[in-house]
Amino acid sequence: MVCSVVAGLAGFCAGDESEKTSGSQPTRYRLRYNLQPGEELRWRVIHRASVRTIVTQTEQTAETVTQSVKTWKVLSRQPDGTVTFQLQVDDVDMTHRIGGRPEVRYSTREKQEPPLGFEDVAKTVGKPLARITLDTRGHVLEREQLEPDAFQTHGYLTVPFPEDPVAVGESWTFPDEIMVPLRNGTVKKVKVQQKFTLVSVKNDVATIDVKTQVLTPIDDPEVEVQLVQRLSEGTIKFDVAAGHILSQEIEVDRQVVGFQGPASSFHYRTRFTEDFLVDKVAKRQKSAQQLGR
Repeated sequence: MVCSVVAGLAGFCAGDESEKTSGSQPTRYRLRYNLQPGEELRWRVIHRASVRTIVTQTEQTAETVTQSVKTWKVLSRQPDGTVTFQLQVDDVDMTHRIGGRPEVRYSTREKQEPPLGFEDVAKTVGKPLARITLDTRGHVLEREQLEPDAFQTHGYLTVPFPEDPVAVGESWTFPDEIMVPLRNGTVKKVKVQQKFTLVSVKNDVATIDVKTQVLTPIDDPEVEVQLVQRLSEGTIKFDVAAGHILSQEIEVDRQVVGFQGPASSFHYRTRFTEDFLVDKVAKRQKSAQQLGR
C-alpha cells in the first residue's frame, strides 16, 4: 500500500510499522502522521444529539441529526514531515426538532433557501474553513480560521501521538483546558486530559480507545451541565499502513440535576460516527498503475 495519508489521523509508513524487541517483549508501534501533498481525503460524518431539560416542571426536548462530508486537502509538506492542509465541509444534511413542533430539514445539496438558523451553514459549506499545520505526531502547530462562522464538525481533528513507540494495552494522555462561561459573566477554567489506549493492531488496523478525564473538582451543576457537552468517550480506528483514520465512534449519555434550581434536570445524549470514504489522489494513482501493467 502506498505510504500516503490524510485526514485527520494517524499513521506511519509500511516498512516502519513497528519496533520488535527481543525475547518476550511485546511489539511496539511508533505512531506517526505521514501526509503527502496533493492528497484529498474524505470522511462521512454523522452526529446525533438529544437534549431533554426540565425547569420549573416544564419539559422540553430538542433533537438534531447532522450528516456531512469532511475533506482534507494536503497543500504542502516540509522535510521534517510537517504538513499544511485545508479543511472543508463539502455538503451538509441537517434535521432539527424541538418538542412537538414540525421537523425542520435543510440540505446543501438541494436548491432551496436555508431555513431560519441555518444561514451560516449555507454560507460556508464548500468553502475552505481553516488552514492547519500539523507535525508528524499529530500536534496542531498553527491554525488559520478562514471562515469565522464556519460549520463545525465534531469528534477528534487529530490524535496526538506519544514520542516513544507504544505496545498494545499501553496508554498516553494529552492535557487540555475547557473554558466554561457562567451566568454571572465570569468564566471557569476546567482542566481535563484526553486519555488514549492502544487496544489492538490487527490486519493493519489499530484500535484506540479515547476518554475525557476531568481533573478539576466540579461541584456546581451550572458548570457540569456545560461540561458534559464537551466530553468524549469512544473508539478511533486507523489504517497503520496507509496512515489515515478509518473511523471514529464517540458517545456521551449524561444527566445533570439542579442546574437551574433543585427540581431542574438536563439529560444530554449524543452519538458521533466518522467513516473514511476515499482518497481521490491515491485512487487515481492506483488506477494509473493498474492500466500501466
